[in-house]
Amino acid sequence: MSRFIVLIFPLLITFWGCSKDSISPDTPENNDTDAPETVIDGNSSTNDSSDLISSTTFGRTITITWSASGATKSGDDNNIVTIDGSNVTVNNGGSEVIKYVLTGTSSNGFFKVYGAKKQAFVLKDLDLTNPNGAAINNQNKKRTFVVLEGSNKLADGTTYVATGTEDQKGAFFSEAQLIFSGDGTLNVIATGKNGIASDDYIRFLGKQTVNVSSSAGHGIRGKDYILVDDGTINVSVSADMKKGFSSDSLVRVTGGVSVIKVTGGTAFDEEDQDYSSSAGIKADKAFEMTGGSITITNSGKGGKGIRVGSSSVMETLGTSYVSGGSIDITTTGATYPYTLNGTSDTKSPKGIKIGWAVKKNEHTFSDFSGDFIVTGGKITVRSTNAEAIEVKKTLEIQGGEVYAWSQKEDAINSASTFTISGGYVCGISLGNDALDANGNFYVKGGVVFASGAGNPELAIDANTEGGFKLYVTGGTIFALGGLESGASLSQSCYQASSWSTNKYYSVTVGEDTYVFKTPSKGGAKLVVSGASKPEVKSNVTVSGGTTIFDGCGVLDGTVSGGTAVSLSTYTSSGGGPGGPGGRW
Repeated sequence: MSRFIVLIFPLLITFWGCSKDSISPDTPENNDTDAPETVIDGNSSTNDSSDLISSTTFGRTITITWSASGATKSGDDNNIVTIDGSNVTVNNGGSEVIKYVLTGTSSNGFFKVYGAKKQAFVLKDLDLTNPNGAAINNQNKKRTFVVLEGSNKLADGTTYVATGTEDQKGAFFSEAQLIFSGDGTLNVIATGKNGIASDDYIRFLGKQTVNVSSSAGHGIRGKDYILVDDGTINVSVSADMKKGFSSDSLVRVTGGVSVIKVTGGTAFDEEDQDYSSSAGIKADKAFEMTGGSITITNSGKGGKGIRVGSSSVMETLGTSYVSGGSIDITTTGATYPYTLNGTSDTKSPKGIKIGWAVKKNEHTFSDFSGDFIVTGGKITVRSTNAEAIEVKKTLEIQGGEVYAWSQKEDAINSASTFTISGGYVCGISLGNDALDANGNFYVKGGVVFASGAGNPELAIDANTEGGFKLYVTGGTIFALGGLESGASLSQSCYQASSWSTNKYYSVTVGEDTYVFKTPSKGGAKLVVSGASKPEVKSNVTVSGGTTIFDGCGVLDGTVSGGTAVSLSTYTSSGGGPGGPGGRW
């Protein structure tokens, strides 16, 4: 059966659309014996039954109710709850596992817990604001379940009053794991520090909706890791340097809907003594996604969509991967120039940045870390002023759908080896190479659509200046702008004598027919390759089908008409070197 795949590249006027090792998290510092025993890595499951509230038996339920006259309690037979007006403090030094039901309203109160046993907070139509610090401050270092019922709100103040050596790092702060469930809503408004913060991990399991707005800190900060399995999470962050999701280790998404908006940019980080940019998601060791959806917009200067690794802490990273779900990222911020210790540099607003690299010279890197593997799912990235996707070690695309668009830099760049062996890959750059490797580039399979900016920028570029090469051994390729000079083409490639802008072209390889629309800008050469010699037609008509590549392509459309295009054998002696990816 023939298959029709339509690739549409309309006018490149605006930036959107076509015109446009596996890791184990740190051991919990509190040595909590209740911590998950399952290893968090690329091959294991996160279905730890200890994170299910149904696996815990509670010996007592204590209800705290806030009102205009202060807080009251019920169920506290052991008198472990102390109330001072609207300020509630729990000292559970016993052996009971307690469920706390928190309800009512206060504009000047808090809930603080000390203890040594697992516990649950049931937020039931709670509206609690602490103008002097965290609304909920959990000093208990054992697993804490957070069950949302009804509509809830937590807020801090712009200035925190110190409480000795105790941490209170956000409007909702916990020393222990926070496991969210339920079907209610939680609105967190943070004006002093982070929205939700844990010095352990944070996990979202239920059908809950969590809305976090932070004007001073991160939206959601899970030091050990953040796991999103279900629910809806909306995060808005406006402070410079801050992140929607922030972890010193791992961020993993297996389900749910996460929407992150970042408007803050780059600033000097006093703690790290370096400049730091904002990000939708920041994971210092790895990012993993198997399902669900993530939407990120970042308009801050130097701000990124997803950032894995740290330029100030260059430790060995795990392998980041996407095997399912969907990612949609748009970065529109300007590049942020700065000078530190007499050296000038920039922070670039990249869509996805994986890893770090130490540059040895113009063409090679002496040290780098951070692999990225795509085996499934859908990734859509648009970047106005920097690379859409940049990987500082090896990049492998084995399946799924990847669309990357950049107005000024490479659409997709790998600082090391870049391999495409399956899936659908589309890269469009208006100012640089479409697909670029600073090491070897291997095209072994899949369907590859690439449009570079034109001489000397290419559709598919490898680092020949550094002694590397482009190898084409399989797949179906549609490239506007030519291939890297000196490429090894064990699968024959062909070129059209000319091509026209803003026209639909069909290319038939065997029983499969692909249709794409050329952009209004691109390199002079139209190169095609497939398992057999392609047949090309120009000015075809297409209707129906399913759109892909941010609306730039259509699967299984109906194709008709067109004029045959003459093809000649292509050799990669022409073309020039593409530029290297930006640093940070």
